[in-house]
Amino acid sequence: MDFKKRTNLFLGALLLTGGLFAQNVYVSTPNTSLVLSAPEGGKLEYLYYGSKLSDVDMQNLETVESKHTAYPEYGMNCPTETALAVKHADGNMTLQLQVLKVTASEENNAVTTVVSLKDKVYPFFVNVCYRAWQDADVIEAWTEISHQEKKPVVLNQFASAYLPIRRGEVWLSHLYGSWGNEGRVSQEPLASGMKVIKNKDGVRNSHTSHAEVMFSLDGRPQENAGNVIGAALCYSGNYKLRIDTHDDGYHHFFAGINEENSAYTLKKDELFRTPELALTYSSEGLSGGSRNFHRWARLHKLAHGTTPRKILLNSWEGVYFDINQEGMDQMMADIASMGGELFVMDDGWFGDKYPRKNDSSSLGDWTVDKSKLPKGIDGLLADAKKHGIKFGIWIEPEMANTVSELYEQHPEWVIKAPERDLVLGRGGTQVVLDLANPAVQDYIFKVVDDLMTAYPAIDYIKWDANMSIMNHGSQYLTKDNQSHLYIEYHRGFEKVCQRIRSKYPDLTIQACASGGGRANYGVLPYFDEFWVSDNTDALQRVYMQWGTSYFFPAIAMASHISAAPNHQTFRTIPLKYRIDVAMSGRLGMEIQPKNMTEGEKALCKNAIAEYKTIRPVVQMGDIYRLISPYDNKGVASLMYVAPQKDKAVFYWWKTEHFCNQHLPRVKMAGLCPDKYYKVHELNRIDNVPLNFEGKVFSGAYLMTNGLEIPYNHRVDYHKQNDYSSRVLYLEEMK
Repeated sequence: MDFKKRTNLFLGALLLTGGLFAQNVYVSTPNTSLVLSAPEGGKLEYLYYGSKLSDVDMQNLETVESKHTAYPEYGMNCPTETALAVKHADGNMTLQLQVLKVTASEENNAVTTVVSLKDKVYPFFVNVCYRAWQDADVIEAWTEISHQEKKPVVLNQFASAYLPIRRGEVWLSHLYGSWGNEGRVSQEPLASGMKVIKNKDGVRNSHTSHAEVMFSLDGRPQENAGNVIGAALCYSGNYKLRIDTHDDGYHHFFAGINEENSAYTLKKDELFRTPELALTYSSEGLSGGSRNFHRWARLHKLAHGTTPRKILLNSWEGVYFDINQEGMDQMMADIASMGGELFVMDDGWFGDKYPRKNDSSSLGDWTVDKSKLPKGIDGLLADAKKHGIKFGIWIEPEMANTVSELYEQHPEWVIKAPERDLVLGRGGTQVVLDLANPAVQDYIFKVVDDLMTAYPAIDYIKWDANMSIMNHGSQYLTKDNQSHLYIEYHRGFEKVCQRIRSKYPDLTIQACASGGGRANYGVLPYFDEFWVSDNTDALQRVYMQWGTSYFFPAIAMASHISAAPNHQTFRTIPLKYRIDVAMSGRLGMEIQPKNMTEGEKALCKNAIAEYKTIRPVVQMGDIYRLISPYDNKGVASLMYVAPQKDKAVFYWWKTEHFCNQHLPRVKMAGLCPDKYYKVHELNRIDNVPLNFEGKVFSGAYLMTNGLEIPYNHRVDYHKQNDYSSRVLYLEEMK
């Protein structure tokens, strides 16, 4: 059915279950339905969210489903959790919202439904909005809050959306962690009481927890079976997710901006728009929810989401701050010789009065250090062109050091509490610039604009953010609006990103924030990818990338081959294993090639060539997670399947090593049962091929039985070690 016809059916469904004054609102994607009761003059209430409903089911829904206020407001039912709480100028702290009207429109392959609400007494308005994507099973929900009262109204709570989830054996899957250990998976049954997941970093929001969750509705989470609701808050700043299991039959889920120390004074006719909460429903388990999020992200929520990513070498772990013209040229030559497509020069290239020799100076002074780079960036671009690759560069434009010309000229630009000393970060001198200030926004845009104007051949920017907001105070905001700091910072950040993307739509930008601090869908519309973690240890990356894949596609997950011993864990892991882990995301390298042996370079060159073959499947395919490393079965396995199901890539990593151990045989998923697939091992190091190398099997056999993977590699005695991994490429034989 074409998009216009679907939309017409949707518009007709607005009044399907009643007359104008007792209408149900039907919000649908190809495989899901969300139904609201929206009688004019009455309450907006949730009826249903789940798998796609037929017209007959929708007509009879009210006889079997409980109703819940769709956007609960504070004041007239105080004991319950609420989405919205305000204080009117006269001191009244209550709201009583009624439906004014329902409108729907179509644009860019989505249907947007807006339910307009008004307080029963005050000229206070809320639009509850839903955007249903017709090419992805995701519905985005948000609110728009305004008023026409004579004096400002204080918003004390302002969630993006609320969703009631029927109690039963419901489990929550979410991510937690810390620097160097991001994206860890936590799974727990929901019990009575309040579960809160929140962030108060101010700048980055996904180191210690994530603003995305999944609810498994049928008991303990399964990867490829069971009914799942996924939710992802599309916000770059402080957030709060609340799950209240009270004394009724439901878990009450609220998501939105963290209101702590962020009360917002809303002026007359000002519009306060909350960030979107993306919702998805799947009957195919956690991986099914992930596939929905990934498809939506590539199509609508990730910069250049359908453009394959280049294979790069980043200089950081290779040289750290020891940048010089000859060294960069050497690294470019090395990555080019291995088949790479991009070189990125990391931190340490800038500073005039204060050269950047370590992390204690120079942020804000984005001029080339000519003592390190006498030929400047022009020379680096010429070298990149000579080697037939692209060039990228690192910046941290939201930050400054007190040891910098920028801070000397503009001390009023940094975040600082009045009457207090500065709180300093990295290197003992780092400070955060105040993006609430339009002058700071102009400056940050200018950092990028000056680079791209002077050096238009720059292909890639690594954008870092290495400090939290440590002290509450804006030197720009008025004394009455200091509680707006966190919100205005991210409004300013988004304005800068929008300006950059408007002028430089083709530029590739990575979101790095002390590693994985900015893995969120508030950032990704303006960024092509994010750095999963500063920890490049391959074994730990299996765990971190597993969790991160719950919500984010491989095309957005930068995954690099690094040195051994690893620079963070000091673990020595064979190169084959490091390659096989890195190839499950956006492949790159984080290493000094001149320290590699010729054999190691040859192995990487072969891996890069083979990754180019599978890149469309990994970066654009559907994920099927098979055995979780968190299940402690000694192995982790996942696969990507092309949408046409004619190609697939299967990954298998041993996660622990014991004598005479017994590992499970991994059944594949996502293949077409009736198709036949030829098996080819990538990155092979064994002296003899696998028994099934080059053999053909039906999709049905592979999904029912899997293939027996040897526990160890068959290599010469002096090459044996305790790690084992396999990557299998499946191609349909016609």
